[in-house]
Amino acid sequence: MSDCPAEPSTVPPAGRMPHEAAPPADAPHEPVPSGAPAPWPAPPGSGEGEPRQRLHPLSPLLHGAKSLFVVIAGLSWSTLSRVGFGWFAAMVAALALGATVLSVISWYNTGYHLVGRELRVHEGLLWRRTRAIPLERLQAVEVVRPLLAQLTGLAELRLEVVGGGKTEAPLAYLGVADAARLRERLLALAGRVTQPSVPGHAAPAVVPGAAAPPATTPGRPLHAVRNQNLLISQLLTPQAFLLPFGVAFVVVQFLTAGSWSFVAVASTLTAMAGVLLQPVRRVLDDWNFRLARDDGTLRVHNGLLETRSQTVPLARVQTVRATWPLLWRVNGWLRLRLEVAGYSVTEADDRNRPDRLLPVGDLPTATMIVAEVLPGVRLDALALSPPPRRTRWLHPLGRAAFGAGLFEQVFATRSGRLTRQLVIVPYARIQSVRVVQGPLQRRLGLASVHADTAGGSGATAQDRDLAEAWTLAAELNARAHAARRPL
Repeated sequence: MSDCPAEPSTVPPAGRMPHEAAPPADAPHEPVPSGAPAPWPAPPGSGEGEPRQRLHPLSPLLHGAKSLFVVIAGLSWSTLSRVGFGWFAAMVAALALGATVLSVISWYNTGYHLVGRELRVHEGLLWRRTRAIPLERLQAVEVVRPLLAQLTGLAELRLEVVGGGKTEAPLAYLGVADAARLRERLLALAGRVTQPSVPGHAAPAVVPGAAAPPATTPGRPLHAVRNQNLLISQLLTPQAFLLPFGVAFVVVQFLTAGSWSFVAVASTLTAMAGVLLQPVRRVLDDWNFRLARDDGTLRVHNGLLETRSQTVPLARVQTVRATWPLLWRVNGWLRLRLEVAGYSVTEADDRNRPDRLLPVGDLPTATMIVAEVLPGVRLDALALSPPPRRTRWLHPLGRAAFGAGLFEQVFATRSGRLTRQLVIVPYARIQSVRVVQGPLQRRLGLASVHADTAGGSGATAQDRDLAEAWTLAAELNARAHAARRPL
């Protein structure tokens, strides 16, 4: 991302070399679909042929509603008791009105348009700023629909760029059909979509307040997770499984002590709500999870209160991680996660990262999905060798839980006692190989081999024989170089 003047005069537009001729000034523009945001004409003499577009006119109202919730949460109940309900309501109304006015001003001065192979976003009133996002660095474009956006038939567009510290240029809000069209156009210009669009094929009509149509997940369907399995899987988490015992313990304490104070009850309910927050959030995030395959991309659609349509480029997948939680193994369930390079790993909200591949499923389903992501790799046929027997001094109860293996296309490792985990790394994604020895490992003649990837975590073969570790590291280096060598 870079800042650039809003009206370039001498620099040719991005995506066009100096020797290339500019399109004629009277060239016809692409027609604006009905219901799309009103165009914002480019400044005269700027050389930007495509007119700027504003966001949806309801955008200020949604931003103002979000500000209203923040204001009400910020004003404590002590303020209500001191000033009374009338003044409290007046304060909330004045602050909400001010936030809405600022949102309207921000909407009026915000616009976006495509210039060559750049997406330019213009914003600001006193300090105007133009952000130019090269589409060559674009990895994915997400269509996100929070609850208020679903009720009003709107959507938010979020861009993921290589090396970005956070999600770039969120366009909030657009109509659902307009967001889908802009998303497909950006991905096509960025080279992420190989299938040509059919001329004259319009997007399906969207009724405000209705759920997103199934067409939001294009491509060849791979799998749809049953919501019943999703609920059961979260009930089989330690938080949900141990909650009845915690409630029983608290009730016994109250009965024996004879104390039912409001503070004690409120603190108990708050603690239980905090314990249940993570499973509930996972259910809401992964509700109606659907996975589809396009040429070179995975399409993921999920969410209940906030729906998300994400595109995962397979060329950026660094690792595939399979996890068997302890209580899930009764049903033979596991979950699959991805590690994708180019995404903002420092994002505060981990829901922005497209790491979900299978929230819950059985081994045959996981094997089929892994074969789509890593062709030629079978999850159920990865036989790993355990570490030497002397590692029982380090892992007296779980030596067999660890393992590692070299296969034709990937390097795989296994770890975990209660929660088993299998990590698969393609050789072409390995960036570096490290051999690490701790104090106890040196006394036992052991070492761990780390295969690092661009995503950060990679895979680790723990507690291998020292001579085997150095041989494994050399073999990983050789295979990684061979896999990255151009054909």
